[in-house]
Amino acid sequence: MEGIFAIWIRDMTRFFRDRARLIGSFSMPILFLLIFGGGMGGTMESLIGSSMPDAGEDFQYLQFVFPGIVSMTLLMTSIFSSLSIIEDKNFGYMKEILVSPISRVSIAVGKVLSASTIATFQGIMLFLLIPFLGINYSLTSLLLVIPFMFLLACALSSFGLLIASFLRSTQGFQLIVQILVMPMIFLSGALFPINNMPGWMDVVVKLNPVTYGVDVMKKIMIDVESLSPMIRDAMGLNLQLFGTTLTVAMEIAFIFTFTVILILFATLSFRRANA
Repeated sequence: MEGIFAIWIRDMTRFFRDRARLIGSFSMPILFLLIFGGGMGGTMESLIGSSMPDAGEDFQYLQFVFPGIVSMTLLMTSIFSSLSIIEDKNFGYMKEILVSPISRVSIAVGKVLSASTIATFQGIMLFLLIPFLGINYSLTSLLLVIPFMFLLACALSSFGLLIASFLRSTQGFQLIVQILVMPMIFLSGALFPINNMPGWMDVVVKLNPVTYGVDVMKKIMIDVESLSPMIRDAMGLNLQLFGTTLTVAMEIAFIFTFTVILILFATLSFRRANA
């Protein structure tokens, strides 16, 4: 446990000392909020309002997209935090850790926990924008979603560690991650509804674990039951798998299982790659 805590403290200290990273990490979420919330918001609201005059009166697209932006922040921060592993390899710090009494499993777990903590912290910081965006979420829903944010961040951090354990080039890591991250964001329902997609794309959406994370975030933060069935349908808030409508409990169980499997694979790959 001491080894895990030492790795966690080191990564957290590096993060809070790096002001450029601390400030810059919020630029992408804010940009997406402006583009998708402000730009597409009016279009989506007018479409919903014209097709469903009664149901669309109180509909706010920003209310729908904000949980997706938070999920996107978790995804990008969690995976890109694993870049520190490659930097540690290149600067020789990883060799020093590997010859220390700290086990490789403790190093991997410490890296996952530090990346997950940083990602969750950044997601929580986005909550501070809520009063300025004109959207409303209950305090209870925000408190309930935080543990799930950490769980999702653990899964994504493990995925990043899995990739980083096989690479020695920061450029190669960034290239591979960008190729993977963008489809995972756009095909998750984070920024727009994913219902009524072509057959092959629907398969990709259902195979994307971020899809279920985004859906849970929306179901916890948005009072889905208060929305009309038509809006729930239009905004893809009735996610189904094999004809079964998924509940929050089912999706959390899936994410938890996925997290455990990824952490196991990540720690094994880290041990072998750095043996």
